[in-house]
Amino acid sequence: MIHATIQGVAVPALGFGTFRLPGETCREGVEHALALGYRHIDTAQSYDNEAFVGEAIERSGVARDAIFLVSKVSPRNFAGDLAATTTLESLRKLRTDHVDLMLLHWPNPEEIPLEEPLAALARLQREGAVRHIGVSNFAPSMVEAALGVTPLFCNQVEYHPYLSQTTLIDQARRHDMLLTAYCPIARGKVLDDPVLSDIATRHGKSPAQVTLRWLVQQDHVAAIPKSAHAQRRSDNIDIFDFELDDDEMRAIDALDREERLVDPPGGPDWER
Repeated sequence: MIHATIQGVAVPALGFGTFRLPGETCREGVEHALALGYRHIDTAQSYDNEAFVGEAIERSGVARDAIFLVSKVSPRNFAGDLAATTTLESLRKLRTDHVDLMLLHWPNPEEIPLEEPLAALARLQREGAVRHIGVSNFAPSMVEAALGVTPLFCNQVEYHPYLSQTTLIDQARRHDMLLTAYCPIARGKVLDDPVLSDIATRHGKSPAQVTLRWLVQQDHVAAIPKSAHAQRRSDNIDIFDFELDDDEMRAIDALDREERLVDPPGGPDWER
């Protein structure tokens, strides 16, 4: 397993995402992922599956301190002390006394000042319930605004070969932050890409495996693919027995076409 070292903390560069994995599908998926060797697990209040993630971790037999556990505060919980209150509820569901990283899931469309949720999380950080604080789906200027309130560990955003995140990656490196890629295989679109297929053939891998390898080879970058299928979970973690050379990395970089797959109404100005 490759690790990204962020602010002195080693974070597994490949994680397991649980977006749209409900109930028992989530529990079985997380338990299987941990058995395969995943040690970075990502969930969120809005996924409505934190309890199943917690059950899976407890059943897995993997020591809690061996897992980098991430959740996210829903924007509806930003006001006042709600970020703290709901984070403690998340911990109860996750069956743990701390979360390694708590993110603000999206910028709040009601323009609640960032100081409110970030101050609440900072208090929990001082108390030990939250190890690190971060954001998700924040554009560069929003990240800078949040950094003006409290130190940040991570920005989690959509990132795959068809959507360059050079500006956010450069920002993450300047501030020694993690850039975590969700939708890393572009919802399966990479599978039919001729450039990725050619590189995959040379390495005896799949285009999805090449894409994940491209991500985790980048400094300060992690990826959190999710899958409800056991074989795909196994395939996704089987990326540590080969390496892409500089020409291959550049060829994948060149696939950018500014294709954003997650852009909900009321989402931020991405400042591209």
